[in-house]
Amino acid sequence: MQAVFDGHNDVLLRLWQRARGGSDPVAEFVHGTEKGHIDAPRAREGGLVGGLCAIYIPSGDLVLKVPDANGHYSTPLSAPLDHLPSLATALEIADIAFRLDRVGAWRLCRSTDAIRTAIEDGVFVAVLHMEGCEAIGPDLAALETFHAAGLRSLGPVWSRHNVFGHGVPFAYPMSPDTGGGLTEAGFELVRACNRLGILVDLAHMTERGFWDVAKTTDQPLVASHSNAHALTPVARNLTDRQLDAVRESRGLVGLNYATTMLRPDGQENAATPLADMVRHVDYMVERLGIDCIALGSDFDGATIPAEIGDAAGNQRLVAALRDAGYGDRELKKICRENWLRVLGQAWHEGA
Repeated sequence: MQAVFDGHNDVLLRLWQRARGGSDPVAEFVHGTEKGHIDAPRAREGGLVGGLCAIYIPSGDLVLKVPDANGHYSTPLSAPLDHLPSLATALEIADIAFRLDRVGAWRLCRSTDAIRTAIEDGVFVAVLHMEGCEAIGPDLAALETFHAAGLRSLGPVWSRHNVFGHGVPFAYPMSPDTGGGLTEAGFELVRACNRLGILVDLAHMTERGFWDVAKTTDQPLVASHSNAHALTPVARNLTDRQLDAVRESRGLVGLNYATTMLRPDGQENAATPLADMVRHVDYMVERLGIDCIALGSDFDGATIPAEIGDAAGNQRLVAALRDAGYGDRELKKICRENWLRVLGQAWHEGA
């Protein structure tokens, strides 16, 4: 079994939403549930040793557009969120992460050494990520506090605009070049992340924002849960030119399991074969090289192929990749080592 470190999941969002309905998030994670994709029992079954766990503030007004007769769709961007309510929600979500850490259900990690130790100890690894930085605020006043609490990765925007930049819509077919890039506050956020050692994630960002980060950051370019636009032309996927820039920076792209980002037709359909996942891996390995491709499932945040199902099914993807010709050395890189290399660089380890 290959140990899998996942570059993006929304398990904290699911646990927070369930807690608002009266469930105990700690018990649900520890003992397991039929809800969602990730809990401790299913993670163990599927070899999921941990990953980047997102603090994400949901948009209540997002309604995915139904595809037209040609299978095309373009979902309007959600309205911007206010800072203070977003901060309050982010703290509630982070509290669940701290509770899980306190009881030993998982381990919040702030270094790659800590990640490796937790894996050796058989404890689920959680690295705090923020997906969309409305909770940080334009003056960055909360950034130091979140960093002190363990935040080690962030995406300046989700698929909505905020004070830091512009997000891409959920749309097919569409280029990622859908609008503006970083604002001045966004540039300041990237520079602050470089100083603190917080990974900057390019997922959900417009193409212009991607290039704004590329010319500003001192980190490898990372899109934690994105795929190849040449194969599935949704706005969320990366063009060949973007993939080339990731390769040149020795960065990383994490394969997103969302069916809308895997299928040639861009549709939300769980009857998506593993072959579509392998097809994207093959393409990105050819474009990026084996050192710059990893996994970024989007578990608990997307419709994923039924053949995977949930975290317990991760090894089915590993087996499909093995059948496609990837050996143990390549699978080790794809499943975890490439993530650990990039995180160590972003976190100034060995500097």
